[in-house]
Amino acid sequence: MLVIAIIVALEATALLVAAIWYGSQLLTGAPVLSFWGAVFTLGLLLAFSAWLYAVATFLFRAYRWPRAGALVAQLFTLTIGFPTLTGGYPLAGLAMLVPAVLAIVLLFDKRVIAFASRAGGAPPAL
Repeated sequence: MLVIAIIVALEATALLVAAIWYGSQLLTGAPVLSFWGAVFTLGLLLAFSAWLYAVATFLFRAYRWPRAGALVAQLFTLTIGFPTLTGGYPLAGLAMLVPAVLAIVLLFDKRVIAFASRAGGAPPAL
């Protein structure tokens, strides 16, 4: 569970760094087709980063519900990683694909499912 939480937290950090870079480009006057569209994109990057930080935190606390959020995030990462890999950016594509595949495999590991499904005196399993 710790490995999955770390992967998701690193993905959230990458999105936050991308949002900071995107915002700095927006503030320095980089040309955009639509200013408000760029602001909306920046808001989406920040919101998705915050959501992934929440998923990572609650995965670490052994809640059950963030497993679904982590899976959805990994599937989104795969849909961006494959075109990136085949589109001429193999290192960036692999940097997205390898952690996503690892997280998906670990999300369905019996030990992770058992850890997140504990009841009784254990941490909450919502």
